[in-house]
Amino acid sequence: MTQDTMTIRQMCDAFDVTPRTLRFYESKELLFPIRDGQRRLFTRRDRARLKLILRGKRFGFSLEEIRQLLDLYYVDDSQQTQLSQTLDIAQERLSDMERQRAELDEAIDELRNQMQLVGDMLSSNKPAA
Repeated sequence: MTQDTMTIRQMCDAFDVTPRTLRFYESKELLFPIRDGQRRLFTRRDRARLKLILRGKRFGFSLEEIRQLLDLYYVDDSQQTQLSQTLDIAQERLSDMERQRAELDEAIDELRNQMQLVGDMLSSNKPAA
């Protein structure tokens, strides 16, 4: 085994994913390990792609968005297209996340207010000692 390739177990350990996850990304043609009989050997390119896939998933990108961005790496324009589209998708995702956060903040405030009302009702209804 060279530093250039990693087994599925090494990939799982390095990226804290399951073999099933790696096989799923392979079936979706996001990763392209070398086949050596039943073994899969992942290259540096696969490791870089997995890192980007996991980052994209963490940010809420769909697998199709991730695939499109990864495919743009091969457009011969010094990655300008890939970077530009990544920025566009990231801006949309950031807007969605900020909207969701605002909605969540509003729900948290409303829940706190309701809890305060209930607490006030309970304390005003306590029997005298």
